[in-house]
Amino acid sequence: MATTALKSPPTKARVLLVEDHPVVRHGLMILIDDEADLSVCGGAESIQDAVRMVRELEPAVVVIDISLADGNGLDLIKTLHDDYPGLPLLALSMHDESIYAERALRAGAKGYIMKKEAMDKVLTAIRRVLSGELYVSDKVASRMVHKLIDPKGTDAVSPLEALSNREFEVFRLIAEGVGPTEIARRLAVSVKTIETHREHIKDKLGLKSGTELTRFSLQWAMEHRGG
Repeated sequence: MATTALKSPPTKARVLLVEDHPVVRHGLMILIDDEADLSVCGGAESIQDAVRMVRELEPAVVVIDISLADGNGLDLIKTLHDDYPGLPLLALSMHDESIYAERALRAGAKGYIMKKEAMDKVLTAIRRVLSGELYVSDKVASRMVHKLIDPKGTDAVSPLEALSNREFEVFRLIAEGVGPTEIARRLAVSVKTIETHREHIKDKLGLKSGTELTRFSLQWAMEHRGG
C-alpha cells in the first residue's frame, strides 16, 4: 500500500517592522500577516528597540520608517547594514523619494517605498528585497541611471548631497519651520549640537547667515511640497 508523505507547511519569512506610528504599524501587520509567505515577527517604535529586536528575533527582512521618534531611520539602516550585511532592509517613508531614496540606498537599504503607494506595492517591495533584488520606483531608477551615464549633468548633483544624513535631517526640519530647541528634542541631542550642525550646513551650502539658510530651506521645501 502506497503511503503519502505529509507536506510541511511553507515557512513564512519573518518581517520586523520599525515604525513609530501605532496605526500605520498595525495596518502593516494586518496586511503582511494575511500573506501565505510572510509574517510579522515584531514591531519596534525606536532605534534602540529595533537593534535589540533584530538581535533577538533574527528577522528575514526589516522594514524601516525614515522618520523615527528617537532619531533618523537612515542612521538605523547604516547601523544594521554594518552589523548584519546580509539582512535585507527596506526603507518606508512619507517623504518624497527624490529626497531620501538615494540616501537610503547608500546607507545600505535594498529598497525604498513611499507610504502613499498602494499596499500591494509594499508587499511587492518586501518580496523583491527578500529575493536579493533592489526595489525603487521607475522614476528613481531612471534618475540613478542618468546620473551614472552623465555624472556632470545639470540635475545630477544637488548641493544638499554634500550634507551628512544628520545634517540633512536638521536641514529638512528647518525647512518645516521647526526651531533649534524642538529639533534638538526630536533628535535627542543638545541645542548646541544643533547649532553646530547649522553652521556646518551653512558652510557646505555656501550660505552666510541663518536668514539665508532659512530662506534657502523654505525655497527647497516649496519645490518638494506635495511629493
